[in-house]
Amino acid sequence: MIVTTILYSSQFAKELRVLPKEIILLAIKKEQLFRDNPLHPSLRLHALKGKLVGLWSISISGNYRLIFNRQKNGTILFISIGKHDIYKNL
Repeated sequence: MIVTTILYSSQFAKELRVLPKEIILLAIKKEQLFRDNPLHPSLRLHALKGKLVGLWSISISGNYRLIFNRQKNGTILFISIGKHDIYKNL
């Protein structure tokens, strides 16, 4: 997976602002790791299935996930971030 640019949806920005500070800091570290090595095992990167097919998820922590869409040109759009149940809100 090639990452050329990361964009942020307004929903993602809104959700990020209300997360606990330690999760925000961890999310920043995970984003940098994703930029440097999108296939790093600690990200637990995986494609989503069912009604979320076409979207991807990375693990921020044991309970927090980041959902994104990727385009063929390497552009990544971060869509949502939150606890594991964010899948239900997409």
